[in-house]
Amino acid sequence: MTRQYWLRWFSLHGVPRVVLRVQSRKGATFARMMGPEGIADPHPYIETIRSQGRLVKTPLPWVTCDHALVRSVLRDDRFGVRSSARIQIPKVLQRFANRVPPPANPADPPAMLRMNPPDHTAMRKPVVSAFTPRAVKKLRDTVETGTEELLDAMPSGGSIELVESFASRVPIAIIFDILGMPREDQEKFLAWGKDMTPMLDVGISRRTYGRAMQAAQSLNDYLDRHIEKLRREPGDDILSNLVQSGDLDHYALKANASIIIGAGFETTANLIGHCVSLLLRLPEQLDRLRAEPQLWPNAVEEALRYEPPVFITARQALTDLELEGVQLPQGSMVMLSLAGANRDPAVFTDPQRFDVARPNANEHLSFSYGVHACFGASLARMEATHAVRSLFERFPDMRAAAPPRLRQQLTFRGYAPVPVHLGRKVQVTPSTVA
Repeated sequence: MTRQYWLRWFSLHGVPRVVLRVQSRKGATFARMMGPEGIADPHPYIETIRSQGRLVKTPLPWVTCDHALVRSVLRDDRFGVRSSARIQIPKVLQRFANRVPPPANPADPPAMLRMNPPDHTAMRKPVVSAFTPRAVKKLRDTVETGTEELLDAMPSGGSIELVESFASRVPIAIIFDILGMPREDQEKFLAWGKDMTPMLDVGISRRTYGRAMQAAQSLNDYLDRHIEKLRREPGDDILSNLVQSGDLDHYALKANASIIIGAGFETTANLIGHCVSLLLRLPEQLDRLRAEPQLWPNAVEEALRYEPPVFITARQALTDLELEGVQLPQGSMVMLSLAGANRDPAVFTDPQRFDVARPNANEHLSFSYGVHACFGASLARMEATHAVRSLFERFPDMRAAAPPRLRQQLTFRGYAPVPVHLGRKVQVTPSTVA
């Protein structure tokens, strides 16, 4: 890792990493929730924070697990995202750190995740137009065909690692369709996405950051060639349309393509992994889905509520303001626990219970809210619903081969290995899983 990147890591992750460790040793609830214990089981810490009030001051940021307050902050234009480009080191070192700009990636501007209106609005508009209900409906055939191909390749009576063999491959096929990329390049993109996603977490190690930068550079080199090809030979895909429109410059095209690649497949893969793992662990819920298949879309909403793929987010006060009777100066950070909001007993009855028939499951905040709401939400729902239902209908005897293991990330919460015994394969007609 170059010196410039080392300084960026030190400011963006190194300092928070040390502070979190120090506060965790002191017993700070929020810091412990962000550490290994919290990654393994965050909900005791979430409930401790909830018991202290709707808005809680910690030795680090303010924190809320309250559904109404999380939703309110997400749609409040007095708050915004914090640009990771603002390096918190002396100005002399800032100039050195920024001498070589980082490769376009989902964690730095002009990626939409790190921009506020009006720049965010201008950046988001041409991209979000590609994810309208009509556009998503057109992608359904691709989802169904890709899912069936994956299921056809799985061995009857065999065993697989679910995330690598299925959960990550359903969304990456759609992303390639969106970006007009050749199918044979999917393997390298899976590897790059896996390495880049931790950039959106808090306090990652220097080694992890270095891998992420290397992956981002490899992706940039690929996108340079691919975008130039689309300028000469545009296809009938979303990235071709963005390239030809001229709405985004070259660097912005790469930054936002990296969001679609990284966050797009990571969140959907996590959702599929969570949903399958929950149903294997709770066979009575799976039995109910088999008896009442119309509940499948709601089951996916409940999985989103119960185990959100994005666990926590943050907003920064853009001006001096008052929140819950507290005066927050400009620059104050408020951590928003999406997982805590999704298990708020004021909104969800018996919130610690996974229930595929929960009547208000879709009131979760797992896709965020307001201007930064996930523009691929409807696509992720459609992909996960079809993929998980099809998997269980093709392999009705599927069972866990070993307990799934969570990756050591908090922001993007998901399993690394989910080993399963598939059992017998059943041939079904397309109408069965429509």
